[in-house]
Amino acid sequence: MTYVLVLAVLALAFPWAAAPAARRLAGVLPPREASWALTGAAVLLAGGTVAALIGLFHVPFLASLERVPLPRVLEVWPAAVPFACAAGAVLLAQLVLLIRRRLQHWSLIRRAWLAAAGGTGEGDLLVVPGAGVDAFALPGHRGRLGRVVVTSGMVRALKAREREVLLAHERAHLAGRHHLLSAVADLASVIHPALRGVRESLAFHLERWADEAAATAVGDRRVAAAALARAALAGSSHGRPGPSGYPLLSATSGPVPRRVEALLLPEPVAPRGRARRAGAAALAGAVALAALTALGLAYGVHEYVEYAAVAVRAG
Repeated sequence: MTYVLVLAVLALAFPWAAAPAARRLAGVLPPREASWALTGAAVLLAGGTVAALIGLFHVPFLASLERVPLPRVLEVWPAAVPFACAAGAVLLAQLVLLIRRRLQHWSLIRRAWLAAAGGTGEGDLLVVPGAGVDAFALPGHRGRLGRVVVTSGMVRALKAREREVLLAHERAHLAGRHHLLSAVADLASVIHPALRGVRESLAFHLERWADEAAATAVGDRRVAAAALARAALAGSSHGRPGPSGYPLLSATSGPVPRRVEALLLPEPVAPRGRARRAGAAALAGAVALAALTALGLAYGVHEYVEYAAVAVRAG
């Protein structure tokens, strides 16, 4: 049974090594590809964590299916019940936290819609009156389409071309459904603490994705960089009046200086040749290792139950 325990520990510890590797891989990819890679890594690593916990939790129940009495299970592996209870407690805590976090997402979106209720505008744009300086992409809610919410203070703080950049940025968030990717990574971080770094890295790359889309829309990377810097400066001086946090996304959130610096550089392209092959190999290796660990854990649990059943019948 030591074999099963070792695999379970490896499966639970794997995200601590894989999460930094995923962030490093995202650093060499264009923002769009980086965002999808980080989201996939978060789902994969969270799923592996849940699978390992379920495997430990099911040992006594699998033994009962093989008609192996619990006392015999404890003779073969005395720690079976304590480990199963611990895994069950963690799974229950994760479920409660996931439900709580998802309710927080819905509450945040609902409050954002209430805050934007007094806005006016045409199409997907809502301009909210007031001295506050803010702008964010508001996802659809209860049958309503997503909107770009901008305060009148933000409109006054930016020039005409800069306002075009801001609107293009927030529209890119809506078009790419970035709030869903943000929500997935946020929920995954509840499953395993190592994934909080992936969530933060994803938030940065989602903003970079929207930055690049805005720069393409206006056709001038320097204007896009200036608009981003001006919007962030205006927002920081007046504070953020509206709801903020996952899964809402705003042009003025995250490490703005890094984003401005990236916009002043040439448009990022996907790596080619050796770098591309190395990145693909690293990602494939991480997927394969996680899958093999999960399969090994499942096989080990099955073999343990079969062994215990044969031992009982022979006795």
